Amino acid sequence: MQPSMGMGARCTRLLAALLLLGLCALGGAQKPDPCQCSRVSTKNRLNCGFPGISRDQCFSASCCFDSSIPGVPWCFKPLPKEELEECVMEVSARKNCGYPGISPEECASRKCCFSDTIPQVPWCFFPLSVQGNVQFLDRDGSRGQWELGQGRS
Repeated sequence: MQPSMGMGARCTRLLAALLLLGLCALGGAQKPDPCQCSRVSTKNRLNCGFPGISRDQCFSASCCFDSSIPGVPWCFKPLPKEELEECVMEVSARKNCGYPGISPEECASRKCCFSDTIPQVPWCFFPLSVQGNVQFLDRDGSRGQWELGQGRS
């Protein structure tokens, strides 16, 4: 026969279980990936906290923290999470890799990034690692070449 557990031991186990569950619930908030933070220019930082917020408080809000630059928000919203690190960039850095209405599948077949969360910007765009000329087929079947930073030729 097992000795009975005292009331104190039961309460301790119950409190430990509740604490663990509470920590798991808080675990939904994650510190952003470094590239989601380091690629946000200082002029585009959107405040994500309050004056005097700590690094831990900022991270628990799933925001970026950088206190090295005065005069800009230290706790700020990260860039959207992308599947590939090469696809994490400011919207202004996107170079179009497709055409209006391109599907995610067609974009992926071009080895490009796809994100349709922001209107009026390229949804299919080159990853940061791509440089030089890229050959492509337009929707109408015509061949083209894209030199990054330039236009179609």
